[in-house]
Amino acid sequence: MKVHFVVHEAFEAPGAYEDWVALRGHSASYSRLHAGDGLPESAEGIDLLVVMGGPQSPSTTTQECPHFDAAAEQALIARCIAAGKAVVGICLGSQLIGEALGAAHGRSPEKEIGKFPITLTEAGRKNPKFAHFGDRLAVGHWHNDMPGLTAAATVIAASEGCPRQIVEYGELVYGFQCHMEFTPEVTELLIAASEAELATLAGHRFVQQPHTLRANDWREMNEKLFGFLDRLEAAIAAGQGAAGSGAAGRVA
Repeated sequence: MKVHFVVHEAFEAPGAYEDWVALRGHSASYSRLHAGDGLPESAEGIDLLVVMGGPQSPSTTTQECPHFDAAAEQALIARCIAAGKAVVGICLGSQLIGEALGAAHGRSPEKEIGKFPITLTEAGRKNPKFAHFGDRLAVGHWHNDMPGLTAAATVIAASEGCPRQIVEYGELVYGFQCHMEFTPEVTELLIAASEAELATLAGHRFVQQPHTLRANDWREMNEKLFGFLDRLEAAIAAGQGAAGSGAAGRVA
């Protein structure tokens, strides 16, 4: 299987998603936008598109961040969905999926940074791609915003601080506001990029400081992510994302 990563910043690394690709013997390609890479011109040669997070938002302009073109990324996402490809977005990536389908992102009720539980909705518990998560699962967070919802979107999981943690837009299209890709190495990158900001957020109920962030064990969360990706891979192999189906909303 061919997996293409869109990476906005070096410190928003694919982490456990990349580990899964290597463990399963898949091939990976990259658009490291922060390093000057371009986006793929088409969906050809992509089985799974993974759009990572970043400090930007879908409303960030190219004047504000020259290497980030929200409209171009939304167009790529839309092309992949229309071609029946699988698409997974993390944090900013999840918001871009919603925007590509005509659902505007919004501000999350709470800023969340660290490891906090998500709770599966009834639909999430019944979804075979997520049933192995159990009712609650402690996962990584690092966000202010959340993805928009199309008319047919299904919320799979929520947290106390954010009502849209995992969203199913179609059988092969998923937005993860949470960060199940965190590893100790990714955590260190994020701390190095955000240590000054973290100090200003001391005392916030859903923000952990560096010493706590470093102590978090991400392994169970990573294994649950691998289980989801295995099930997504099976759905790809079964052809569940036939071109023109599988996600609701505007696909331009």
